[in-house]
Amino acid sequence: MRSTTELRGEILSAARAEFAQYGLAGARIDRIARNAQASKERLYAHFGDKETLFREVFAADSAEFFRSVSMRPDAVPEFVGDIFDLALRRPEHLRMISWAHLEGFTLDEPQADGQPIHAQGLATIEAAQTSGHVDPAWQPADLMVLLFSIGLGWANLPHPDVATDDPTVIAQRRAAAVEAATRIVAART
Repeated sequence: MRSTTELRGEILSAARAEFAQYGLAGARIDRIARNAQASKERLYAHFGDKETLFREVFAADSAEFFRSVSMRPDAVPEFVGDIFDLALRRPEHLRMISWAHLEGFTLDEPQADGQPIHAQGLATIEAAQTSGHVDPAWQPADLMVLLFSIGLGWANLPHPDVATDDPTVIAQRRAAAVEAATRIVAART
């Protein structure tokens, strides 16, 4: 018999797959319950409704996503490489974010270990600017958006060449993203 924690984890896993593929509107509770080998009643007992379940999955994915990458003041461009790697390794996270935006969800600010992610990133960029690793002319919030965009560029490109398992191509794309970030953050002389 599964523990409550195990059942909850299996429901979240099944829900993640369902929501990533179909979004909130297209997801079906009966498929989630069947894939988690749980009854719909147990699912509703744990999460209340489909929207709450979506929010739980999104919050868990956001926390996992942001715990997987961290920006250091002395290595801001490598953060872009980490974002690139994570998008490649866990595309369902990006699909969840896309579905949330498409469906007009008002999202809570992502948290990792109880701390708001955006504020941590801005503080790191400010520290990198103070220490001379990043051009101080950038507004930290603008730079954060650009860095994410560079890291996610290939994942979001609407072109058939995006999908590849070729390690040489993947390495070249990652290197190009890091190089682009390096040039963007470089302090102007």
